[in-house]
Amino acid sequence: MKLHFILLIALALASGFAADAPFTLPPETTRLRPGVGAELVIAQCLVCHSADYISTQPRLTRAQWQGTVVKMQQKYGAPIATNNVERLVDYLAGNYGTGSREKK
Repeated sequence: MKLHFILLIALALASGFAADAPFTLPPETTRLRPGVGAELVIAQCLVCHSADYISTQPRLTRAQWQGTVVKMQQKYGAPIATNNVERLVDYLAGNYGTGSREKK
C-alpha cells in the first residue's frame, strides 16, 4: 500500500515536470501556392495546421476536397462559414487537386 502511494506521488511529480518542459515547433517553411483564394485558405485552414499539411496531401479530386473541407467544418469544428466552403474548395482543388499544376 505504501509503495502504491509513493508511486502515485512520483507519477504526479513527473507529470508536473513534463508539463513545464518547453516545446518549440520548427519554423514554418512551406508556403501555399499563390492564387485566388490563397488568403482565405491562410485565414481559415492555417489556424489549425500548417501549410505542409495541405501541400503533402495526396492529389484529391474536387469532390474529395469538398468532403475534406466539409468534414473540417462539421466534424472538427473549423470556423468556416458555409459561404466560404466553395471558395476554399476552388483553391484547394485548383492548386492541390488531381488536375492541378505540378509542384514547383
